[in-house]
Amino acid sequence: MESSMKDRLQALEKRFEIDVQEAETEAALADLKARYLGKKGVLSGILRSLKDATPEDRRSVGRLANVVKGRIETKLLDARAAIERTAINVTLTSDWTDITLRRSLRAVSVKESGLHPVTIVQRELEDIFLSMGFDILDGPHIETEWYNFTALNVPQTHPARDMQDTFWFKDMKHLLRTHTSCIQIRGMEQKKTPPFRFVAPGKAFRCEATDASHEAVFHQMEGMLIGKDISVAHLIYFEKTLLSEIFNRDVEIRLRPGFFPFVEPGFELDINCLICDGTGCSVCRQSGWVELMPCGMTHPNVLISGGIDPEVYNGFAFGLGLDRLVMMRYQIDDIRHLHSGNVDFTRQFADC
Repeated sequence: MESSMKDRLQALEKRFEIDVQEAETEAALADLKARYLGKKGVLSGILRSLKDATPEDRRSVGRLANVVKGRIETKLLDARAAIERTAINVTLTSDWTDITLRRSLRAVSVKESGLHPVTIVQRELEDIFLSMGFDILDGPHIETEWYNFTALNVPQTHPARDMQDTFWFKDMKHLLRTHTSCIQIRGMEQKKTPPFRFVAPGKAFRCEATDASHEAVFHQMEGMLIGKDISVAHLIYFEKTLLSEIFNRDVEIRLRPGFFPFVEPGFELDINCLICDGTGCSVCRQSGWVELMPCGMTHPNVLISGGIDPEVYNGFAFGLGLDRLVMMRYQIDDIRHLHSGNVDFTRQFADC
């Protein structure tokens, strides 16, 4: 009886191999599984016929039945995987889009997009600064009071700390950074020993009313150079060189005194408005000048906060308004266009 049962199991497996090769769908595989391994399947029928066999025959045939069942289950899984691969390949062949083709080669008209104008100018600036030996740093949008105010020599009584000017979190210890100047401290902590120079582009956030030249969310690029015997003359030369690189021409500038807690002395660098050529418009508030780059010599207290000895080292820092620079470059008369999400506006710069 044992020999007969084993012959039946071997025949069952051979028949299954033929059937599984002919199955072309997952439904057909499900039918095969039920026919061979189900409660009323062929294998179960063979095992039920062992009720009159000896214990030795039941053990021997039972072991072989389990081996055959395992091989059938494996072949079913392999067949299912092959059917799935075939279906995927058919889909990939019949339904796909070559996103590398230009518009003129596509069957349907697809409008091309491009980089945002702020991104275009930021990348150009990064290339300029890299060529001048600067590193590019980054910092978090959510800052602590220490990095955003205290370490930058901004006193508790400064109006920038008010709820009306700053987006504070409920704990009143964290805030959306109001400038990229906080990366001055993080940069000094990272660099540790001068000389060093770095810039840090990014977004800043201020709780203020918007108009043609102001937004609650805007872009800045902070810069710092620390070394020995740095003077205001170095700062002015650097700024003139930078602006000539940005605009590819000489730009009329003016430097006037300005107060910023983290620099001493501090300056406001303005450029002649390129929107109206200095005649007066909404961007320059009819003054003919646009404030572009607050700057100055780094305050000793800021150096101390960054772990630098002000008796040995000094330097300068500046904050470049990226959005306003973009407006001057592309003759954009309202800063709110930059943050509007208007695809038609952004598409104008696809080939820039």
